[in-house]
Amino acid sequence: MNDISILGLPLANPVVIGSGLLTDQERNIRKLIEKGAGAVVTKTIHPRPPKGLDERILRLPVGMLNSTTYSKRSVDHWLGVLRSFAEDGLPIIASLHADTPAELAALAKDVEATGCRALELGISCLNEEDGLEDDNPDRVYAYTSQTRGRTALPISVKLAVGEGLQDRVRAAIAGGADAITLSDTIPGAAVAPDTGELELNGVYGYSGPGLKPLVLAAIWQLRKRGIELPILGGGGVTSGRDVADYLSVGATVAQVYTALHTDMYETLERIVAETRDLVGPFAAQESRGAIA
Repeated sequence: MNDISILGLPLANPVVIGSGLLTDQERNIRKLIEKGAGAVVTKTIHPRPPKGLDERILRLPVGMLNSTTYSKRSVDHWLGVLRSFAEDGLPIIASLHADTPAELAALAKDVEATGCRALELGISCLNEEDGLEDDNPDRVYAYTSQTRGRTALPISVKLAVGEGLQDRVRAAIAGGADAITLSDTIPGAAVAPDTGELELNGVYGYSGPGLKPLVLAAIWQLRKRGIELPILGGGGVTSGRDVADYLSVGATVAQVYTALHTDMYETLERIVAETRDLVGPFAAQESRGAIA
């Protein structure tokens, strides 16, 4: 698995750790790299993360619901951590969001100053108090274009599968995105059998194997419609076979996250080993469109 790159980062393999609770600590991130991750996306850094929310995860028979939002660690904390990663040459993608496009652009500029080499804009989280009911092309363009105006770093815009995806992808491209991450969590709910009420008291982000067919279809359709940007595909990756499937439909790399909530490092090592066995011979071919 040689000559793979994404967002300017050379990767040892196409297995990228997605943003989440497991990537909210420096020691976890470093160990994930040590255990074989091609790259790691940080927990989403936000200047003013929501306070007082009941943030939890709920394991389902297939996948997981979570009501989490952004890292509660300060921007200053993260700037120091990112500077340390950059000094050590680690393949780290900083996930960022903010309340307004201008604030996100300013945050990206500060992150660039640490030496961090790549960004993912986590603009599609639906778990804030009022949910995400207005994710539309204009919003995607505003966040992407203003961030592009303040930083030269490669940017991937993280979007969720669903209605209007092609228009949102094209808005990200028009705004200056270098790649697309697909997919963020989608709305999900579970009913508590003892009360009949919704678990977690509402509709929150679903991730896991149920997402995989939806994301595979979306990536295939985007490629068929002429979208050539690199795609970080993810949703339901639990094995090397899943990684190979994502590459087969046109993803440049595959993100894994939910599966790591069980035996995190052992699960990662297994997925990387299975991926090496399955996709090693053609990995270089699948690094299409990556930024050198």
